[in-house]
Amino acid sequence: MRNGVRLLVLSAAVLMAVGFLGHWVGLVMLTTTLGPTAYLLLAQPENEQARVRSAVLGHGAATACGLAMLAAFGLWNARSVAVVHRESPAQILAQALAVGATLLVLTLLDAHHPPAAATALLITSGIARPGLPLFGMLAGLAALIALSAALSLATRRSTSRHDPEPKGTRPCSPDRPPGSRRSAGSASAPRSPAS
Repeated sequence: MRNGVRLLVLSAAVLMAVGFLGHWVGLVMLTTTLGPTAYLLLAQPENEQARVRSAVLGHGAATACGLAMLAAFGLWNARSVAVVHRESPAQILAQALAVGATLLVLTLLDAHHPPAAATALLITSGIARPGLPLFGMLAGLAALIALSAALSLATRRSTSRHDPEPKGTRPCSPDRPPGSRRSAGSASAPRSPAS
């Protein structure tokens, strides 16, 4: 229950901050791709897909793939599906290929981030079309990723100070991920800072 309340407060604070920042500067920064990104970064910070690297590469790749498909299908100035209430065959192809290309790039980069697929769709559907809508979405993502990473780090540090370490555990060294084991014969004396 305590973790749920913490997530309620953190996600609401981050999304309100991004929304009010967008309102203040005159951009729509609070888009649908921010919700699942906030969820991953705040609720599952230990998940590989929630790492800042994955979020940045994920949304960056989705943006590049979305823009490439807009150009490839001549949709750079196409009206948003939210305005015309239907998708043209070219938009359908662009949307499908933008998501597929995003997944391919993220697989090659080993940086999976599921909310990035929404970014590709927002761009190719014209909802976050090139210009202020796209700039607002990207500014919102940048603010959300930075705020979520900072809050997640701060709350993990404060939680680790208040929660006693369970018996039989010890912190991992920075060069070993949690849960990894040393191989036989690798236990050695700690290195001095000079080595």
